[in-house]
Amino acid sequence: MEFGTIEREIYVDASPEIVFEVVSSPGHLEQWWPDEAHYEPVPGRTGNIVFGQPGTDRTVVPLTVIDTQPPRTFSFRWTQPLDETAVVGNSLLVTFDLRPSGSGTLLKMTESGFREMGWDAALLEQQYNEHSSGWDFYLLRIAPYVARLTSSAVTAEP
Repeated sequence: MEFGTIEREIYVDASPEIVFEVVSSPGHLEQWWPDEAHYEPVPGRTGNIVFGQPGTDRTVVPLTVIDTQPPRTFSFRWTQPLDETAVVGNSLLVTFDLRPSGSGTLLKMTESGFREMGWDAALLEQQYNEHSSGWDFYLLRIAPYVARLTSSAVTAEP
């Protein structure tokens, strides 16, 4: 098995503009992925995402926004050491590409850079598998979240 790139596609029954906000805005991200997200969705800006609740063993993961092209592309590097700038070889690149499809959006997520991390074979396989199963779990939370979000917006109108 090749442990280089993870790719997933899901269909979301909402416009690319809405889906873009859900995958790029820290407030929306917290609803389907990390417990906290602290960054500005602006290329070059750094921040972090946090897994775990206050008072528990929390994991803080640095994040650097690489590209934003609303409503088509949002990408960031993450997992670099806290005191290092994200570059090829010390971080993974996540890209969300959005394409209109029927009345909704086809969302393609790609995570790459595993081979460039310099990990031994066992760690490479472990990290790849952990990220792969993580994306399988978290990406499936986007469509139901968007459905609740759009349903709330519709019912909130006068």
